[in-house]
Amino acid sequence: MIPARRPGVLTLIPGLAACAAVALAAVAIQALELRLLGRGWIDAIVLAILIGAAIRSVWTPPAAFRPGVEFSARTLLEIAVVLLGASVSAATVMAIGPGLLAGTAVVVVLALAVSYAIGRLLRLPHRMAVLIACGNAICGNSAIAAVAPVIDADAEDVSAAIAFTAVLGVGVVLLLPLLGAALQLGDVRYGVLAGLTVYAVPQVLAATMPVGAVATQAGTLIKLVRVLMLGPVCLGLAILTAFRRRENEAVAMSPRRGVAPHQLVPWFIIGFLLMMLARSLDLIPAAILPMLAQTATVLTVLSMAALGLSTDARAVARSGVRIASVVILSLLALTGLALGLIYLLALA
Repeated sequence: MIPARRPGVLTLIPGLAACAAVALAAVAIQALELRLLGRGWIDAIVLAILIGAAIRSVWTPPAAFRPGVEFSARTLLEIAVVLLGASVSAATVMAIGPGLLAGTAVVVVLALAVSYAIGRLLRLPHRMAVLIACGNAICGNSAIAAVAPVIDADAEDVSAAIAFTAVLGVGVVLLLPLLGAALQLGDVRYGVLAGLTVYAVPQVLAATMPVGAVATQAGTLIKLVRVLMLGPVCLGLAILTAFRRRENEAVAMSPRRGVAPHQLVPWFIIGFLLMMLARSLDLIPAAILPMLAQTATVLTVLSMAALGLSTDARAVARSGVRIASVVILSLLALTGLALGLIYLLALA
């Protein structure tokens, strides 16, 4: 049997060009938001999915586009995950103190478990429940995008999880200051609450900067700890997914046909951890850190455009109510856990 050839570079061009066009449109709309509204309420990552899905609903890309779209959705996303590791420094994380550091890790783990349980109770598929749990507990869109290739999530699942999480993330930024005022939280407590509940780092800044510099610093540090959890969580999911695959493959194998083994830990998770280690050891020059972060963002937007072009919006709409319910209930549970940690540690 002659092995199938892998697609050449030239075959990637049509799909890559389509993804780039969608990504550029998303970036342009975000820039327009900043100019007209003073703030990008809908991130380019989310816009790329929405635009791609809208195009997909009226136009199905021909077969010639498939290699480039699939390459963008998977390989470019995996490279972006590796580059994200450079954004986390162990020294910065340890600056918050061992008690709050350990408490934040516990909140993330509990939020993962509770959110996953809610998703399964509301009859979401395993992969969708995992995506929402990781997005809620860790860092929203970035966590969903990073976890997706680890658990072999479908494009529809990723798009739906990111879309609903993104909408709720904006709502959190708007409503969290009201909750902080109602509970009469001080600057440090409010910053910790924001760091534990808001999904994206820019959103943490948006939620805390009106309160003050102390709240912003506390929120940013706590948020970095949550981002740090992405590596261990992805590693654990990779191991669990590998075992699930092997169990399924063992059942599916026949004497006449075997199944190729999968790598226990995906290469990009190893790359993420190595980049994080290099950052912690100051092996990455500070001058290139912004470039690495920007590159990761660009690759993520391209991959989200590809996911949008692969998404059947009708399939997403059919499960919209359940997904929205799981996202809302998961966020409420996370908020409760965060407040519990704040009062347990008696933060000033």
